[in-house]
Amino acid sequence: MSADAPSPNADASRKQTTRGAGQLFVDLGPVIVFVLSYNILRGRIGEDAIFWATGLFMIATFAAIGYAWLKTRRIPPVLWVTGALVLVFGGLTILLQDRTFVIIKPIFVYLFYAGAIFGSHLLGFNLWKLLFGHAFTLPDRVWRILALRWGAFFVFMAALSAFFWLSVEVWGTMTEDFWVQSRLFVTFPLVFLFALLNVPITMKHIGDETAPASAQPAGDDRRADI
Repeated sequence: MSADAPSPNADASRKQTTRGAGQLFVDLGPVIVFVLSYNILRGRIGEDAIFWATGLFMIATFAAIGYAWLKTRRIPPVLWVTGALVLVFGGLTILLQDRTFVIIKPIFVYLFYAGAIFGSHLLGFNLWKLLFGHAFTLPDRVWRILALRWGAFFVFMAALSAFFWLSVEVWGTMTEDFWVQSRLFVTFPLVFLFALLNVPITMKHIGDETAPASAQPAGDDRRADI
Protein backbone atom coordinates (compact mmCIF):
# COMPACT_ATOMS: atom_id res chain seq x y z
CA MET A 1 0.00 0.00 0.00
CA SER A 2 1.39 3.42 -0.94
CA ALA A 3 2.16 5.98 1.74
CA ASP A 4 -0.63 8.30 0.63
CA ALA A 5 -3.26 5.59 0.10
CA PRO A 6 -6.20 5.74 2.51
CA SER A 7 -5.91 3.33 5.41
CA PRO A 8 -8.41 0.45 5.33
CA ASN A 9 -9.13 1.30 8.97
CA ALA A 10 -9.66 5.04 8.43
CA ASP A 11 -13.44 4.87 8.69
CA ALA A 12 -13.25 2.59 11.70
CA SER A 13 -10.77 4.92 13.36
CA ARG A 14 -13.07 7.91 12.85
CA LYS A 15 -15.98 5.93 14.27
CA GLN A 16 -13.82 4.89 17.22
CA THR A 17 -12.92 8.53 17.86
CA THR A 18 -16.63 9.36 18.08
CA ARG A 19 -17.26 6.38 20.33
CA GLY A 20 -14.27 7.37 22.43
CA ALA A 21 -15.68 10.85 22.99
CA GLY A 22 -19.01 9.33 23.98
CA GLN A 23 -17.34 6.82 26.29
CA LEU A 24 -15.34 9.63 27.90
CA PHE A 25 -18.64 11.40 28.60
CA VAL A 26 -20.11 8.24 30.12
CA ASP A 27 -17.06 7.57 32.30
CA LEU A 28 -15.91 11.05 33.24
CA GLY A 29 -19.18 13.00 33.30
CA PRO A 30 -20.63 11.42 36.48
CA VAL A 31 -17.28 11.79 38.27
CA ILE A 32 -17.15 15.50 37.42
CA VAL A 33 -20.70 15.86 38.76
CA PHE A 34 -19.69 14.02 41.93
CA VAL A 35 -16.58 16.13 42.60
CA LEU A 36 -18.15 19.48 41.70
CA SER A 37 -21.32 18.88 43.71
CA TYR A 38 -19.27 17.75 46.71
CA ASN A 39 -17.06 20.84 46.52
CA ILE A 40 -20.06 23.15 46.24
CA LEU A 41 -22.09 21.49 48.99
CA ARG A 42 -19.24 20.85 51.41
CA GLY A 43 -19.14 24.47 52.57
CA ARG A 44 -22.93 24.67 52.85
CA ILE A 45 -24.13 21.47 54.46
CA GLY A 46 -20.90 20.04 55.87
CA GLU A 47 -20.59 16.28 56.36
CA ASP A 48 -23.82 15.50 54.50
CA ALA A 49 -22.22 16.70 51.25
CA ILE A 50 -20.87 13.22 50.49
CA PHE A 51 -24.39 11.76 50.53
CA TRP A 52 -25.91 14.44 48.30
CA ALA A 53 -22.94 14.15 45.94
CA THR A 54 -23.43 10.37 45.84
CA GLY A 55 -27.08 10.81 44.89
CA LEU A 56 -26.19 13.23 42.12
CA PHE A 57 -23.46 10.83 40.97
CA MET A 58 -26.04 8.04 40.68
CA ILE A 59 -28.37 10.26 38.66
CA ALA A 60 -25.50 11.36 36.40
CA THR A 61 -24.41 7.75 35.89
CA PHE A 62 -27.81 6.60 34.71
CA ALA A 63 -28.17 9.73 32.59
CA ALA A 64 -24.84 8.83 30.94
CA ILE A 65 -26.03 5.26 30.36
CA GLY A 66 -29.20 6.66 28.81
CA TYR A 67 -27.05 8.86 26.58
CA ALA A 68 -25.06 5.79 25.49
CA TRP A 69 -28.30 4.02 24.60
CA LEU A 70 -29.59 6.99 22.60
CA LYS A 71 -26.34 7.15 20.63
CA THR A 72 -25.98 3.44 19.87
CA ARG A 73 -29.38 1.91 20.67
CA ARG A 74 -27.60 -0.61 22.87
CA ILE A 75 -26.05 -0.74 26.32
CA PRO A 76 -22.83 -2.76 26.57
CA PRO A 77 -22.86 -5.42 29.32
CA VAL A 78 -20.05 -3.63 31.13
CA LEU A 79 -22.30 -0.58 31.55
CA TRP A 80 -25.09 -2.75 32.95
CA VAL A 81 -22.71 -4.08 35.59
CA THR A 82 -21.28 -0.62 36.31
CA GLY A 83 -24.78 0.77 36.71
CA ALA A 84 -25.74 -2.09 39.03
CA LEU A 85 -22.67 -1.50 41.22
CA VAL A 86 -23.37 2.23 41.35
CA LEU A 87 -26.99 1.53 42.30
CA VAL A 88 -26.06 -0.95 45.04
CA PHE A 89 -23.16 0.90 46.64
CA GLY A 90 -24.64 4.36 46.13
CA GLY A 91 -27.98 3.22 47.47
CA LEU A 92 -26.37 1.70 50.58
CA THR A 93 -24.35 4.88 51.11
CA ILE A 94 -27.50 7.02 51.16
CA LEU A 95 -29.80 4.54 52.90
CA LEU A 96 -27.39 3.78 55.76
CA GLN A 97 -25.76 7.22 55.76
CA ASP A 98 -22.37 5.51 55.63
CA ARG A 99 -19.73 6.87 53.26
CA THR A 100 -17.79 3.59 53.42
CA PHE A 101 -19.89 2.06 50.66
CA VAL A 102 -19.17 4.77 48.10
CA ILE A 103 -15.47 4.69 48.99
CA ILE A 104 -15.14 0.94 48.48
CA LYS A 105 -17.21 0.88 45.26
CA PRO A 106 -14.20 1.51 42.96
CA ILE A 107 -12.47 -1.56 44.41
CA PHE A 108 -15.30 -3.82 43.25
CA VAL A 109 -15.60 -2.07 39.88
CA TYR A 110 -11.92 -2.59 39.06
CA LEU A 111 -11.96 -6.16 40.37
CA PHE A 112 -14.94 -6.87 38.12
CA TYR A 113 -13.07 -5.50 35.10
CA ALA A 114 -9.94 -7.52 35.92
CA GLY A 115 -11.92 -10.66 36.68
CA ALA A 116 -13.85 -10.38 33.41
CA ILE A 117 -10.64 -10.00 31.39
CA PHE A 118 -8.67 -12.79 33.07
CA GLY A 119 -11.73 -15.03 33.33
CA SER A 120 -12.42 -14.75 29.61
CA HIS A 121 -8.76 -15.53 28.94
CA LEU A 122 -9.02 -18.74 30.96
CA LEU A 123 -12.22 -19.66 29.12
CA GLY A 124 -10.45 -19.34 25.77
CA PHE A 125 -11.71 -16.07 24.37
CA ASN A 126 -10.49 -12.49 24.48
CA LEU A 127 -12.95 -10.06 26.08
CA TRP A 128 -10.84 -7.05 25.05
CA LYS A 129 -11.06 -8.09 21.39
CA LEU A 130 -14.78 -8.74 21.79
CA LEU A 131 -15.29 -5.20 23.10
CA PHE A 132 -13.00 -3.31 20.72
CA GLY A 133 -12.51 -5.61 17.74
CA HIS A 134 -15.15 -3.70 15.78
CA ALA A 135 -12.84 -0.68 15.68
CA PHE A 136 -9.41 -2.11 14.83
CA THR A 137 -7.90 -5.04 13.03
CA LEU A 138 -5.09 -6.39 15.18
CA PRO A 139 -3.31 -9.75 15.37
CA ASP A 140 -4.61 -12.05 18.07
CA ARG A 141 -1.31 -11.89 19.97
CA VAL A 142 -1.63 -8.08 20.20
CA TRP A 143 -5.20 -8.38 21.46
CA ARG A 144 -3.89 -10.83 24.04
CA ILE A 145 -1.13 -8.45 25.12
CA LEU A 146 -3.57 -5.54 25.43
CA ALA A 147 -6.06 -7.62 27.40
CA LEU A 148 -3.43 -8.85 29.86
CA ARG A 149 -1.98 -5.37 30.25
CA TRP A 150 -5.37 -3.85 31.03
CA GLY A 151 -6.27 -6.73 33.32
CA ALA A 152 -3.09 -6.14 35.32
CA PHE A 153 -3.74 -2.39 35.33
CA PHE A 154 -7.23 -2.89 36.75
CA VAL A 155 -5.76 -5.08 39.50
CA PHE A 156 -3.36 -2.23 40.29
CA MET A 157 -6.23 0.28 40.35
CA ALA A 158 -8.22 -1.99 42.68
CA ALA A 159 -5.21 -2.16 45.00
CA LEU A 160 -4.82 1.63 44.84
CA SER A 161 -8.52 2.09 45.63
CA ALA A 162 -8.15 -0.30 48.57
CA PHE A 163 -5.21 1.77 49.81
CA PHE A 164 -7.34 4.92 49.59
CA TRP A 165 -10.17 3.23 51.48
CA LEU A 166 -7.84 2.07 54.26
CA SER A 167 -6.27 5.52 54.42
CA VAL A 168 -9.65 7.20 54.90
CA GLU A 169 -11.62 4.69 56.94
CA VAL A 170 -9.02 2.69 58.88
CA TRP A 171 -5.73 4.54 59.23
CA GLY A 172 -7.12 8.08 59.14
CA THR A 173 -4.15 9.31 57.08
CA MET A 174 -6.30 10.64 54.22
CA THR A 175 -9.22 13.05 54.44
CA GLU A 176 -12.57 12.51 52.80
CA ASP A 177 -12.00 15.69 50.81
CA PHE A 178 -8.72 14.38 49.37
CA TRP A 179 -10.36 11.09 48.41
CA VAL A 180 -13.14 12.89 46.55
CA GLN A 181 -10.65 15.06 44.64
CA SER A 182 -8.55 11.98 43.82
CA ARG A 183 -11.45 10.50 41.87
CA LEU A 184 -10.94 13.22 39.26
CA PHE A 185 -7.31 14.27 39.63
CA VAL A 186 -5.61 10.93 40.34
CA THR A 187 -7.75 8.11 38.95
CA PHE A 188 -8.54 9.49 35.51
CA PRO A 189 -5.02 10.82 34.82
CA LEU A 190 -3.68 7.33 35.58
CA VAL A 191 -6.21 5.69 33.25
CA PHE A 192 -5.50 8.26 30.52
CA LEU A 193 -1.73 7.84 30.88
CA PHE A 194 -1.97 4.05 30.73
CA ALA A 195 -4.15 4.27 27.63
CA LEU A 196 -1.53 6.51 25.99
CA LEU A 197 1.20 4.00 26.84
CA ASN A 198 -0.72 1.38 24.86
CA VAL A 199 -1.14 3.54 21.76
CA PRO A 200 2.26 2.62 20.19
CA ILE A 201 1.61 -1.13 20.09
CA THR A 202 -1.88 -0.53 18.72
CA MET A 203 -0.72 1.84 15.98
CA LYS A 204 2.24 -0.39 15.13
CA HIS A 205 0.05 -3.40 14.38
CA ILE A 206 -3.25 -1.83 13.31
CA GLY A 207 -4.45 -3.39 10.08
CA ASP A 208 -2.11 -6.39 10.38
CA GLU A 209 -3.62 -9.70 9.50
CA THR A 210 -3.50 -12.35 12.18
CA ALA A 211 -0.69 -14.70 11.28
CA PRO A 212 -1.26 -18.44 11.61
CA ALA A 213 0.13 -19.79 14.85
CA SER A 214 2.49 -22.14 12.95
CA ALA A 215 4.03 -19.18 11.10
CA GLN A 216 4.92 -17.27 14.25
CA PRO A 217 8.41 -17.79 15.67
CA ALA A 218 8.06 -19.57 18.98
CA GLY A 219 8.70 -17.50 22.05
CA ASP A 220 9.84 -14.21 20.48
CA ASP A 221 6.60 -12.40 19.67
CA ARG A 222 4.90 -12.45 23.04
CA ARG A 223 7.81 -10.84 24.86
CA ALA A 224 8.74 -8.18 22.31
CA ASP A 225 5.86 -5.79 22.93
CA ILE A 226 4.77 -6.51 26.49
